[in-house]
Amino acid sequence: MNINATLLGQALWFALFIWLTMKYVWPPLQKAMQDRQKEIADGLAAGEKGRQELAEAAEKVNQELQKTKEQAMEIISQAEKRSGELIEEAKNHAKVEGERIVSAAKAEIEQEVNRAKEQLRVQVASLALAGAEQILQKEIDANAHADMLKRLESELG
Repeated sequence: MNINATLLGQALWFALFIWLTMKYVWPPLQKAMQDRQKEIADGLAAGEKGRQELAEAAEKVNQELQKTKEQAMEIISQAEKRSGELIEEAKNHAKVEGERIVSAAKAEIEQEVNRAKEQLRVQVASLALAGAEQILQKEIDANAHADMLKRLESELG
């Protein structure tokens, strides 16, 4: 055998092998590599998207926390304001009730004073009548008795 013919035969078989490999083996391998490359790229993109969504979620959580804190502070402020109003209402109610009790007590005291004055007038009148009886029994002086009765009347009235 001739080396040239062997070499030429081997070259032909190698070219046929390369052609068959390029025609039937290489496209599925290349497709598998492209699919794998695409999966890796999609995975990396999904990971990046997940990181971005996590950052956005964290920002939303922080905003909601801030909003909740503001609402809590507003509720506390309203509660403090309402408690102040309730305390003021209670003070005013107590003041009004105290004034009512004081005025009722003053009215009751005034009634007691009037009753005492009336009893005193009755007693003074009975004493005056008793004194008049004694005076009338001893002496009768109309002018002196009239002056004395007018003074008693003015003192009683």
